[in-house]
Amino acid sequence: MTTGELADTATPALTNNLTVKRSISSVNTDNTESNQNTRDTQTVVNAQNIKNTRNVQNAQGNANTANTQSAQATNAEQLLSTWREHVKTDNLSQHTTWRRLLYFIDDEKSIFSKGKTKSLVADSSFFLSATGQQDSGAELDAMLVALSEQLTRAGNGNKAISNKGSAQANNNSALCRFPARVQWLTDTLNIDDARLQLACPELDDWMATLAPEQLSVMFAQEYLDNPISAFGHTLLRIDSQASAADFNQIHHAYALNDTVDGDTADSFVVFAIKAMSGGYNNSIEIDPYPKKLADYLKDDERDTWTYQLDLTPTEVRQIMAHVWETKDLEIPYYFATDNCASEILRLIDVVRPEKHLLSQLPYVVIPSDVVNLLDKEKMLVSTRYTPSDSTVRQAQLNTARQAAKLGYQGLDKETENKIKSAASNPASSMSEDKQVLQAPMIAVSNNNPLDRHPLQRGQMGIGHRGDNSYIDVGLRAGFHDILDRPAGFKQFFNLEGVDATLRFYDTDDDKDNKQPSSVVLQNFTLIRGRSFNPVNTAQKGQTWGANIEATRINDGSQQEGTDHLVGSTTLEYGKSWAFGTPRTGPSGLVTGEMPPQLCYTLATGTVQAGRGINKGYRVGAGVNAGCLYQINNQLRAQAELQLPYWYHGSSDEPDVRGHYWQPITTLGLQYDIDKKQALRLNASYDWQDRVDANEDIKLAYMRYF
Repeated sequence: MTTGELADTATPALTNNLTVKRSISSVNTDNTESNQNTRDTQTVVNAQNIKNTRNVQNAQGNANTANTQSAQATNAEQLLSTWREHVKTDNLSQHTTWRRLLYFIDDEKSIFSKGKTKSLVADSSFFLSATGQQDSGAELDAMLVALSEQLTRAGNGNKAISNKGSAQANNNSALCRFPARVQWLTDTLNIDDARLQLACPELDDWMATLAPEQLSVMFAQEYLDNPISAFGHTLLRIDSQASAADFNQIHHAYALNDTVDGDTADSFVVFAIKAMSGGYNNSIEIDPYPKKLADYLKDDERDTWTYQLDLTPTEVRQIMAHVWETKDLEIPYYFATDNCASEILRLIDVVRPEKHLLSQLPYVVIPSDVVNLLDKEKMLVSTRYTPSDSTVRQAQLNTARQAAKLGYQGLDKETENKIKSAASNPASSMSEDKQVLQAPMIAVSNNNPLDRHPLQRGQMGIGHRGDNSYIDVGLRAGFHDILDRPAGFKQFFNLEGVDATLRFYDTDDDKDNKQPSSVVLQNFTLIRGRSFNPVNTAQKGQTWGANIEATRINDGSQQEGTDHLVGSTTLEYGKSWAFGTPRTGPSGLVTGEMPPQLCYTLATGTVQAGRGINKGYRVGAGVNAGCLYQINNQLRAQAELQLPYWYHGSSDEPDVRGHYWQPITTLGLQYDIDKKQALRLNASYDWQDRVDANEDIKLAYMRYF
């Protein structure tokens, strides 16, 4: 076979082999495509099955969720029904604590009480119910509904804050707005508060900043140079764990101060009238404690007393939760009734309802009354005295004068003035940065308000005026005059208000008609006060006085002029000096008190008007000079010369004077029997020879209550 034949023979075979391979390849390709199609089909089927399964699962999940939500809603409704039954059975809508949380004042203090049918809060945002201000039951039910709704939301897992909007929604929720109400309800109804946990960013931040652990009442002594503070002031010291553990670490504490939100542009008279009559709202101020304390110790130079309250940390936090609820409310402020002092008792009453502290006060509320009431109710744990800057400087001055007197060292005028001056002597109870209290080595002053006499005073006396004998009966609403027992008050403090005296004369029908009527109003004082800041002490300020009263005076313009009742207004301004040896404490340390004896000279101006006196009025100017002598702890004496020159206006009558001098000398002496009783001797002599009765002497028994 030739090569060509071989080639021809091989070609058909190769061709057939290629054909077979192509066929196999084709079959394989078809099989692959078929398999791929099968796999694609299976994938689609599987995907559809998964989708169907998921749909079924989602449907089942939705059904389960719906069932769960329905069950939770049913459970919440059942709880709500149970709560309502509990509320009805125990009459919780009228519970004292619940009504106090809503500002219903049920404690009747006097016939002038505002009553108990309506909350004092008029702001609708303070209530969840449209009728909450009038109906404490409706408000309680609205709170229960809010709690049940929160339980339903909590069961759905809607507790977390996911964005700013939901955070704000939480802040506006009932649980975040009224934490004290929620806490009381959960405690009273045994609600599982773990299911009511809700993040409240604003409330949580506020509580974290204050970190309230302990509360104390801080009393700042009376301060006549600011009439708004004339009766003293109280505020709450809020202690964290750090400041509770160390009283001096005041930078870890805050001050809660309830004060009048007055308009500083108003005149003093307008301001006083509005503050007394509720024309201003109250203002709750929460400031760092060092800042507030510096206002009293440094700016006003007033000693302070701090009394820790017997409250548990849980009660403290509940009080602060209630403060959160009420701190932005607009509630009328009444200087004499609803003020800084009454607000402290109202807050304590929320956690100690059985005490009924607010109802134990008289209608007119004085800050030191609150401290004394808390002491009587065994609510005070400890007492701390913090002297003002002027008291610390006075202690240094007393020490320097004592050393000079004993010959240990000299004391020239320049050195003395440097000690007295706040500008040159930075001595203080506070550190230089005002963040920490220091412990000045001085004895405690005799001005603890727990030691004071009761503020109301009644008196009954017998006396003689001219040719007539009489019996005096008097009543003073408050506060303290310079002859009263001095313990518990600022040194030389002198402020009285609403003091009336009736005089019953022993008349004789056989005598001439110049004898007085059988019963006369001898005096009615609206306000009388003197502020003594001796120039030779470390006490800053001026010496001045003022009084507004109706009083009986001798008209010296007419021959044998009789006494007449006139309205009288007097202003005084001058200087005073302190003398003697300052008191030393039991420990031997010198006190920061001024020397005990006082002398003063005051320029005076007086306007009087009344029926019976010449021309119906008189205007006077002159000088009052006097001294107070502290004989011992129980006996004090005061002598004064009044030297006024009176002008009635010109007169054509020969026996009537239009102007004249009318010197009067007075003497007062008081002996304290005890804290609530005293004997007082008053004597005066009118040196004007044209009046019908020159001398007046009276011995009276004084009872403080």
